Amino acid sequence: MRRFWKLAEAVEYGGGFGVKLDSRPVKTPARADLAVPTRQLAGAIAAEWNDCGETVHPRTMPLTGLANAAIDRVMPDKARFAAGIARYAENDLTCYRAEGPAPLVARQSDGWDPLQAWARRRYDIDFLCVTGVMHVPQPDETVRKLGHAVVALDAFQLAGLSPLVTIGGSLIAGLAVVDEMMSAEDAWEAVSVDDRWQLEQWGDDVEARATLDRRRRDFMAAAYFLDLLS
Repeated sequence: MRRFWKLAEAVEYGGGFGVKLDSRPVKTPARADLAVPTRQLAGAIAAEWNDCGETVHPRTMPLTGLANAAIDRVMPDKARFAAGIARYAENDLTCYRAEGPAPLVARQSDGWDPLQAWARRRYDIDFLCVTGVMHVPQPDETVRKLGHAVVALDAFQLAGLSPLVTIGGSLIAGLAVVDEMMSAEDAWEAVSVDDRWQLEQWGDDVEARATLDRRRRDFMAAAYFLDLLS
């Protein structure tokens, strides 16, 4: 889409906040009003539209995309969307440890043990951890309680949580960011341990580095989206 507006600005309407392009309200791809819970999120979305240049490139507008997802994808069937995220409780990244070498084992422990310790305290659960990648079933109570924590979130929180979990592979890392137990930067450091280790061992491959940088950008954008909800 070519730019047709001069100014995007946050406005209050419908019990929430939206964005207008001059006098036109921004719509989602499903043609619903793009209405968000906080003025600061609406302001950040407006800034994306002001900064987009002469052509709209959705990839450069992550906050708009996440708001669209909350309205068009999550709200129509919140329970189903939450269930898809909750399934990561059965296969959390932090439960699969390397057999070696020792420096990688230590890095995983440094990044993942605090997350598991927090989740044990926060949700009164436990984890089964293994070395290697063979699936290990988690306790039913762990899966149930983590699933309940996900379902309790609202549509906008779920839209922000989803990229954290799918990019990082860890539900508890995503919940730690939502709960403000851990900063987005620390959470990224934890979930990207293996990828960064591989780059160190095999050399800084340009394509692999670019992929990791894109993942980090999307992870941090989702965390920023969540921060703007409070």
